[in-house]
Amino acid sequence: MNDYRNDYNYTGQTDSDRDRYSYGQDNSAYSQQYSSYTQNARSEYSYQPKKKSTAGKKILTGIIAVLSVGAIATTSIVGYTLITGDRVISSGDSESESSKKTETVSAKAKSSVDRTNLPTIQQLSTPSDALTIPEIVDKVSPSVVGISCVLPNGMATGSGIIMSEDGYILTNAHVVEEAQEISVVLPSNYSNSDETSDSGNSTNSDSSEDNLTYTAELVGADNQTDIAVLKIKADGLTAAEFGTSSDLQIGEAAIVIGNPVSLSLANSVTAGIISATDRTLTIEDRTINYIQTDAAINGGNSGGPLINAYGQVIGIASARVDASVADSLCFAIPIDDALPIVDDLMKNGYVTGRPSLGVTGANVSSAYASYYGIPQGFLVRGVTKGGGAEAAGIQENDIIIGIEDQFITNLAELNEVKNKFKVGDTVNLTIYRNGKKISVDVVLGESTAESVTQEQQNEEQQQNYNNYYDYYGGNNGGLGQYYGGWGF
Repeated sequence: MNDYRNDYNYTGQTDSDRDRYSYGQDNSAYSQQYSSYTQNARSEYSYQPKKKSTAGKKILTGIIAVLSVGAIATTSIVGYTLITGDRVISSGDSESESSKKTETVSAKAKSSVDRTNLPTIQQLSTPSDALTIPEIVDKVSPSVVGISCVLPNGMATGSGIIMSEDGYILTNAHVVEEAQEISVVLPSNYSNSDETSDSGNSTNSDSSEDNLTYTAELVGADNQTDIAVLKIKADGLTAAEFGTSSDLQIGEAAIVIGNPVSLSLANSVTAGIISATDRTLTIEDRTINYIQTDAAINGGNSGGPLINAYGQVIGIASARVDASVADSLCFAIPIDDALPIVDDLMKNGYVTGRPSLGVTGANVSSAYASYYGIPQGFLVRGVTKGGGAEAAGIQENDIIIGIEDQFITNLAELNEVKNKFKVGDTVNLTIYRNGKKISVDVVLGESTAESVTQEQQNEEQQQNYNNYYDYYGGNNGGLGQYYGGWGF
């Protein structure tokens, strides 16, 4: 089973979407009503009977009418001349002046716009000293790799960015999530290079693709920011040039290079513009600030580069809104946010200075909360020895339902509040245990490589629960012990 999961699908229909559809229907009904109204309208007619008159009166009336018209015409001409100070304009002069004005306006319109050489959108969105798209592709393509992962239930593919000539690779954490084995496939321009050959090559096959495939080591992954670093045993690689995302402007050019759908479409290129620079989205318990672009990011592009007009990496392709909801809404992690995480992962294998409660667990969904009569929240499945939660007396099967007097329903909401504090700070948790609500104070410790590994294992365990009765309703200490209702 092939898993092209490498970009998240962010889906959903908002009230505004529904309003838009209903508005069209309402508008159609309004048009029909208006049409019916105009068809049924009637004009009013006024009937005036004719009066009899003598022939003499008719002649006299005609003479007076002619004299009146002549007087009015003469008076109008004189009045117009006195007011404007101009000569009387004949109909011939008027037509001539009108024709001249039309020719002048037409000539100005033609001279102001040269439609023989209109700029492209790339020209409009790039500075004068920018590279062309082919030049950008030539520069960056050698630094974009394919990533293939063996999962418990199949395969997954994605993209990555070469950070150093000795084989450090940047990608998304969700690309390598649950991976039992990870391989990196170099682009085809390395096929004739002797510099990259190394004992880390994963196969002895003579095929060019196999010769470009290397077994990768996971240096570190941070699920919270969706960043991961890999390492392959290779030398002489072309490292990407990293730019800055802090000075991006909406409307400037954006290019994506990666492996959409499968590695057979390696180094595919899409182009567009920066649509927005500050989009905060929550996807699978990850709340991340993104760059928005209309350059296509498809399944398999995740972990690849978002590139500016100078061939510099300014973001990591990561997510998109599902095409059934909207087109061309794609998102990348800003490179300025990613690089500090990368430094910590390379030095320590985890992100330092991040506060930790010292618990692992799983979300209680609204469906299971309703079915078993328990509150939504974060179910504790493990307590780290020596951590703040253990010291505070938190137990397995407790449900965290609040932090600092704010109710929470899932891990993302819990982390959103927790991450506002520092290591060593004390936070108050609201716990649901055996039908009662209790309050505990927890001193935040530092998240370490060991705790990160435990959290990842727990996430995998949660995703692999196929028998929900055993987990939620069985006699193994799951949520079944709470069945029968709860109250505060």
